[in-house]
Amino acid sequence: MKASVAIQVLPDVSSEDELIRIVDEVIDYIKSTGLNYYVGPFETAIEGDSYDELMEIVSNCQKIAIKAGCESVSAYVRIVYKPEGEVLTIDKKVTKHHK
Repeated sequence: MKASVAIQVLPDVSSEDELIRIVDEVIDYIKSTGLNYYVGPFETAIEGDSYDELMEIVSNCQKIAIKAGCESVSAYVRIVYKPEGEVLTIDKKVTKHHK
């Protein structure tokens, strides 16, 4: 993997149920990309070989939240990019902690 991102999407909504519904729609979109991902309690990590593809996914996550019904959305994003080599994968980072 050449790049990984961690994204936390925070829709501006008035109820917890609405927040969960919109975040679930964003996660469903991430799942549909076919890339390796890991859903955590605060953010979702996604990894791939194309920096541009990951940035498009980050952009689309916000657009999906708006389309799902919130007036505004905040997103917190962390990016690791190594065009000449490999970044640590999700599996290498967390698998040992989930056995």
